[in-house]
Amino acid sequence: MMVRVLIPSGALGLNYDKQALARGIAAKPDIIAIDGGSTDSGPSYLGRGVSKYARSSTKIEWAGLMQARAEANCPLVIGTAGTCGADSAVDWMLDITREIATEQGRPVKIAVLRSSQDPAEVAKAYAEHRMTPLPAAPELTAETITSCSNIVALAGAEQITQALNTGADIIIAGRTTDTAIIAALPLARGCHAGGAWHGAKIGECGALCATNPQSGVILIDFDAEGFTVTPLADGAHATPHTVSAHMLYENSDPFILYEPGGHLDVTQSTYTALDETSVRVTGSKWVPSEAYTVKLEGARPAGFQTVLMALLRDPHYVANAQKWVDDITAKCSAKVQDRLGLSASDFTLEIRLIGQNASFGALETATPQAHEVGAIGIVTAQTEALSLEIGKLLNPYLLHHPLTQEEEQPTFAFLFSPAEMPRGQTYEFALNHVLRLEDPMDAFTLEVIDHA
Repeated sequence: MMVRVLIPSGALGLNYDKQALARGIAAKPDIIAIDGGSTDSGPSYLGRGVSKYARSSTKIEWAGLMQARAEANCPLVIGTAGTCGADSAVDWMLDITREIATEQGRPVKIAVLRSSQDPAEVAKAYAEHRMTPLPAAPELTAETITSCSNIVALAGAEQITQALNTGADIIIAGRTTDTAIIAALPLARGCHAGGAWHGAKIGECGALCATNPQSGVILIDFDAEGFTVTPLADGAHATPHTVSAHMLYENSDPFILYEPGGHLDVTQSTYTALDETSVRVTGSKWVPSEAYTVKLEGARPAGFQTVLMALLRDPHYVANAQKWVDDITAKCSAKVQDRLGLSASDFTLEIRLIGQNASFGALETATPQAHEVGAIGIVTAQTEALSLEIGKLLNPYLLHHPLTQEEEQPTFAFLFSPAEMPRGQTYEFALNHVLRLEDPMDAFTLEVIDHA
């Protein structure tokens, strides 16, 4: 038994090579699988239940894949639809799919797998000790859970298989693991379990496992002993190095990968170049777990935010930027508490130096000799009005604050006028836990739609 999976790109919205896609369709795949999102871009998309990608661009790419599916006469599946996989994002993707199907004049059967969770039910599971924290999980209370605006469970291969079993042409799945949409069909048809999960991990981001990683389209053949990966774009080649290295991608352990229902162990895997393009992998092992668990992701409101940005070019201030920032932070924070009658816990005021420590903050170790530094002030408070008011108190400091009382008053450059830029409601991740299920479908729902 051999199962051929065509992966157009690392995610819908990143575009794909049309020539390479045509080669993939000519190779007669058994399924086309593409990821729709992740948590890479932070908690706001899950908190709001929206996609990070433009609808217009998403529609064009998805229309091309729906046409490719019809030509290949095989299922098309997308996981983590709409970036975050929440029900609202799934509905957004479903609306686009229906619109395209009407325009293409082709009836389609659509299976919709939903992953959103009722916060009250999650709180109940927590109280019943059916949830386990993962490493570095935040402190959790029932109030934290119920404050989440969206919670999703990450579906595995079992849930995707249920959707495939409906005979749907198109499967729109809520939050899934990146590998589940690729591994499901090979597993269902009896391919090597270790090879199915390992190949799915290698193929999750398209041609990122090959040279010319931005080229996108790859083909993976799964069988009874392992898998073979072949990139399809011009100038893209898989090598034992590029394929084995992908186990390091977004994974804390280069040999172990945890999934719903067990874990993948590639300690004994062998990578063999079949030619200049394709790599064969065998020896991967799937280890089932005693209990079936799925990871939960939740995001909740974290206050309203206002940002301001000033640019420092005077060498004296560039060289002493952190001292300048620390002084402003202390003095402005004291002023906010005095003028607005707030306590320190009612707001946060942070200034990060772009070009110096904006990425890592206090963890930064490099000390570059910059000629220009950007200072971005970040104010967070419980209302938008309060956040903006504190931003206005910070404004004069970023424009004129001197390093010492003795020197002349400086003037720095604001990036925009007005300098205060409201960001609106912000969100934070609140869950990093797994939920134990008696049945893999307990946390998921499946709907089948015939679109004429």
